[in-house]
Amino acid sequence: MVYLQISLKIADANRAAAAGIYQKYKEPFLSTVAGAKSKDLLVRKEDVQVLHGFDSQENADAYLQSELFTADVVAGLKPLLDAAPEVRIYEVA
Repeated sequence: MVYLQISLKIADANRAAAAGIYQKYKEPFLSTVAGAKSKDLLVRKEDVQVLHGFDSQENADAYLQSELFTADVVAGLKPLLDAAPEVRIYEVA
């Protein structure tokens, strides 16, 4: 299992809108992205994280280049961000 973690700095006032984007694209992610296994929204005081589960590093990397991610998710979140997202990929040992 491979996890793609995207940490987002989003003001409290914009978090509901960001959660709406997460909900809007969760099903298309799970049903159309190669190797997609899971997608979870994690909320902390400091930030919001989206944790994506994949079957391989290659599929996680490919998602970051996909139209769903670049044209839909990123475009929707961009006006809500207070800083550039932090993207990390982890492989389960």
